[in-house]
Amino acid sequence: DLRSLQLRSSVKSSFVTKNDSPLKFFLRFHIMGFLTVGNTFAWEESCISPIDYVHQHGILQFLSIWKRFKDRSKDVLKWGDEIEYIVLSLDAANQEAKLNLRGNDILDELAKEEESGEKVEFLWRPEYARYMIEGTPGAPYGGDNGLNDLLRIEQSMKIRREKVLSMLRDDEMIITMSNYPLLGASGQFLNPHHPAHGPVALSLFTPDEIINRHQRFKTLTQNIRIRRGSNVRIEVPLFQDSKTTKDPLPLPMDNTASGYPNPPPGPGVIYMDSMAFGMGCCCLQMTLQCANIDEARYFYDQFTVLSPIMLALTASAPIYRGYLADWDVRWNVICGSVDDRTPEERGLKPLNNSKYVIPKSRYGSVDCYISQNPNYKSEYNDLNLVYDKEAYQHLRSEGLDELLAKHIAHLFIRDPLVIYRDKLMIEDSMNGDHFENIQSTNWQTVRFKLPTHDGSIGWRVEFRPCDVQFTDFENSAYTIFIILFTRIVNAFELNLYIPLSKVEENMATAHKRDAIKQSKFFFRKYIKGEKIDDSFEQMTIDEIINGKTTPDGRFHGLLELMRDYLDTIHLESSTKIQLQRYLNFIGERASGKLISNSTFIRNFVENHASYQRDSVVTPKINYDLMQVIAKIGNGQLAPPELYGDYLNRNGMA
Repeated sequence: DLRSLQLRSSVKSSFVTKNDSPLKFFLRFHIMGFLTVGNTFAWEESCISPIDYVHQHGILQFLSIWKRFKDRSKDVLKWGDEIEYIVLSLDAANQEAKLNLRGNDILDELAKEEESGEKVEFLWRPEYARYMIEGTPGAPYGGDNGLNDLLRIEQSMKIRREKVLSMLRDDEMIITMSNYPLLGASGQFLNPHHPAHGPVALSLFTPDEIINRHQRFKTLTQNIRIRRGSNVRIEVPLFQDSKTTKDPLPLPMDNTASGYPNPPPGPGVIYMDSMAFGMGCCCLQMTLQCANIDEARYFYDQFTVLSPIMLALTASAPIYRGYLADWDVRWNVICGSVDDRTPEERGLKPLNNSKYVIPKSRYGSVDCYISQNPNYKSEYNDLNLVYDKEAYQHLRSEGLDELLAKHIAHLFIRDPLVIYRDKLMIEDSMNGDHFENIQSTNWQTVRFKLPTHDGSIGWRVEFRPCDVQFTDFENSAYTIFIILFTRIVNAFELNLYIPLSKVEENMATAHKRDAIKQSKFFFRKYIKGEKIDDSFEQMTIDEIINGKTTPDGRFHGLLELMRDYLDTIHLESSTKIQLQRYLNFIGERASGKLISNSTFIRNFVENHASYQRDSVVTPKINYDLMQVIAKIGNGQLAPPELYGDYLNRNGMA
């Protein structure tokens, strides 16, 4: 936990150099003894705070890793995925489906195999909420098997689901859905029930007992609130049906009951006030190893442009606090849930104790391109980037180029949110913990990841925007799409660059209801270099994914290029046929022929017998919806409007 909650950002950094005082020099090079005997350094005796220490040594640790591996090359493609599950309790007598807080216990059982030290097929990790479980492959795909491993993804996801299912009691079930609809709703939505307004979150809607029992998660929750000076404030537009109230939605208690109150919300919004509403959402994420640092930086930039397209395409979160929203995705809810910016950093007060005015939350879209590829042009980085000038100069003096130095210095405008007393004093040349402390709490749509200290893993990129889907088939299809996207970027030297301000607009568009069919996104007109033209226009997702006829001939959609690529590489014909099945499915969802998860949820609610056209999702509606989604995920249902006949092909459930 954070020493005395010393959450301040106003102290100017002073990087530790060869001119360090004797005390600082001692701390840097003779600290392992402190850890060995279990002691920690008393910060009352230090000339700098723990936060400043993490900032300074995070930069030093980054430089240590960068210098060791900046010339590393020829790594083979490897990748992995992360799937998050929600555990529910069913109460048939009362027709209720509640969040089940037994997730930690289930996770402990799942993790026993890994604790034995044997090689395992899957890894299981805690997530923010006690009802969540994260599962990943035990080892990365790819490597010597190459793209043949794409066909292992769905089976791996199926077995992971079965593993979790095998741990459940008769009245329990799991779903893969981005957001549980009744989280924070009036009434009881947890099993076991706990009242809201605990001392950690001070939420009007969610109890502290929902938070994972690991101390990190409670510390994050509390420190975000304290640093911000109030509870977080999340406002989602309320879907306006014929009988939706025109008044502000009721609060369960007086808003001033919190020690960190927000002004009362107005009409037409779904108001939320705790980290649980965002970090309690589930997602699908992919991480891939790149050939070298240059490839990783270019993939990072191209993924940045792709992110809002994939966010809209995977939409699965249209309900919050028991109300239908006018949004379809989770992203901005999470952004608001961890927005720790002080009033000064939000521009509400003149700068006095804080160093920067910061435009957005530490969870958000990418703020700067980082590649030196010839396709990059400086005008694409058209956002007002805020970065730590002192960190930037230090990085430049050590040999970093301008783009990467600004990216790293931008990460370091944020304070560390959790600092462990027994892990503060570590040797910079042997660890990256302080860098990762900052990096891992800068949650952007794409993450540029460093090699591990032991060199076992190379330069990586993590793709983070996708909402999780109901089925393993869908989640594997999107994972395959992302991996093949990197292959066509290389094979056809694709260039997706548009100004980042337009990517920001696309992120806002991706939140809109039924954005796949109803909205258009800024996208580059010529992505294959067939014409020297940097122009862009608004396209539908159907056009971006499936292509379109243009006055110049044809805009080749991403799926067309993937099919062309598969025709040029050596793969068994049966493998290509199976891969086409996944790509064809994505093509039909992009065209609107098959609806999104969000549209399915919305349609289910609006067509339910007990729905009153008032935007309210009752416990009975939720009970029926959760059972349907669980049956879809388990292969017992395959609604044709969602899947056509894709779930019935080749014997795949």
